[in-house]
Amino acid sequence: MNLVQEASLVAEKDLRIELRSRVTVQQILPFGLVVLLLFAFALDPDRGVLRDVAPGLFWITALLAALLAVSRSFAIEVEHGARDGLRLSGLDPAAIFLGKAAAVTIELLVLETVLSVGVVVLFDVALNAVLPLVLAAVLATVGVAATGTLYGALVASSGTRETLVPLLLLPVVSPVLLGATRGWEAAIDGVPSEAWPWIGLLAVFAVLYTSIGTLAFGTLLEDA
Repeated sequence: MNLVQEASLVAEKDLRIELRSRVTVQQILPFGLVVLLLFAFALDPDRGVLRDVAPGLFWITALLAALLAVSRSFAIEVEHGARDGLRLSGLDPAAIFLGKAAAVTIELLVLETVLSVGVVVLFDVALNAVLPLVLAAVLATVGVAATGTLYGALVASSGTRETLVPLLLLPVVSPVLLGATRGWEAAIDGVPSEAWPWIGLLAVFAVLYTSIGTLAFGTLLEDA
């Protein structure tokens, strides 16, 4: 099998596990919706505050949900020695990284689709320029998934994985939070031309961490 086939195999495995366990649907998705609902209650919609800060609130919610998805992705490998089986499977470590990152990306994109509907309903936001919104969402999600997979592998065997992942990941993905928020603000305000520089930043971040993960994942897998 080539790299793409091996990566597809790993992604399919992770997604099949999630479909059977329904953790994403029953826990992560409700968590994201509850966070959005809390924001709606905490801020005053009569003054238009929610509409102004909706992009930032959306991406903060998506990032918090991503932490749960990344932790879940490696928790299933630690159980019953599955991580050792994956390491001894003969699959290319780069393919394992790409497959796990792809699975997390797909899960987050589904989550973000539902959350965007929640933003429209709860925050009274009109999604005007669709193309910049979609591109920013996809690139930001790929960047978060690649970074999360990389750092998730780094702390997978640690007993404090649930606290270490946020501690390591949140400072690193701050450019993603900034770029995605600014890109969405420009698109929602009807000025898509101002979104493209931020989309470029998201693309650079996604390519950078995908490349680093592809090269370094084998070492992290062996050391952990």
